Amino acid sequence: MSLELIIYLLLGALGLFAFLSVMVLAQTWVERKALARIQMRMGPMVVGFHGTLQPIADALKLLSKEDLLPSWADRRVYWLAPLAVFLPAFLLWVTIPLAHDLVLSNLELGLFYIVSISVLSVMGLVMAGWGSANKYAILGGLRAAGQLISYEIPFIMAILGVAMLTQSLNLREIVAAQTTFANVLWQPLGLFLFFTAGLAELGRTPFDIHHAESEVIGGPFIEYSGAHWSVFFLAEYINTFTIAALTVLLFFGGWNWPTIPFDGALGSALSAVWFLAKTYAVIIGIFWIRGTYPRLRIDQLMSFGWKMLVPLSFVNIVLTAIVLFYGFPLWVLTIVSLIVLGGTFYIIARNPGTNLERHTVKVYSASSLRSGSVIMTGGTSDQTSGAD
Repeated sequence: MSLELIIYLLLGALGLFAFLSVMVLAQTWVERKALARIQMRMGPMVVGFHGTLQPIADALKLLSKEDLLPSWADRRVYWLAPLAVFLPAFLLWVTIPLAHDLVLSNLELGLFYIVSISVLSVMGLVMAGWGSANKYAILGGLRAAGQLISYEIPFIMAILGVAMLTQSLNLREIVAAQTTFANVLWQPLGLFLFFTAGLAELGRTPFDIHHAESEVIGGPFIEYSGAHWSVFFLAEYINTFTIAALTVLLFFGGWNWPTIPFDGALGSALSAVWFLAKTYAVIIGIFWIRGTYPRLRIDQLMSFGWKMLVPLSFVNIVLTAIVLFYGFPLWVLTIVSLIVLGGTFYIIARNPGTNLERHTVKVYSASSLRSGSVIMTGGTSDQTSGAD
């Protein structure tokens, strides 16, 4: 390996880390402002103009806090876990382009590389739970393993549907194929599968059961503090940015659709700005879901993944294959996908997705209690005819 190549890789890694750090700082400010807007608050307003410097203050505070190591923890596993979570999140951006000419390494098998690297993050979460030697951390790590493995199937199958349409695994070629029409027009079902499975991969609301504060008190991260906890935080927001960027690249035309009518350095810069604008629109959607949707139970999450998303992912692949094999117009795929998607929403609305009792609290009106139609016995209630 030549010295020039080593210097290029080091500078590329440093530049990529600086770029992702800035994006994470921006995300935290946008998230706090978006949640404040939803909850009718002001959000950060003190540090900087409208709190724009608050993320920097928070980062400095985290880095200045003391790192604590539980005496009963597995020292090596405990310290390596943050690195095992951060590295896959960072390495994904080796092949993700911001514009046609802004990419660190344009891999022909870029989607295969992304899928291969993304599955490694679960190892770090399990290591964090096991290394902490805390029962809540171990439970959170096992939840994360089950959740990520379950939702990896529809995640990969949704990507495969796009690869079948564009006949390529190269992200630049996939974007180039969406110059006229974005893939979301042909793959609405694929977009639903990818985005939903992506939220589950991130552990974002409503799929944040592995670090649910009300159940496992923070999950795998419960024993971490200071700089090591901030590494988990950094990896989570990098992954959020990655899922949003991949959603734009695969389904919304990337920096195309519409195409920027400039060439050269100006065209690349404007393409990158347009791509980031689309990406942050998706990110705001993720934050909106966090502010409005409640967390699923563990049984509901697993049931939704295996009984709903996994079968739908295979349906999406079969529909795409039939349309491509028999040469049907792509609008046929759009119509059938919308019908399947509409049926899916109907089933979700009508069925809680689990055989367990849906309502754990029964509510009765005061008039029914006064009339004697409800008899309370030993913490339970029985309906009577009122003829006693």
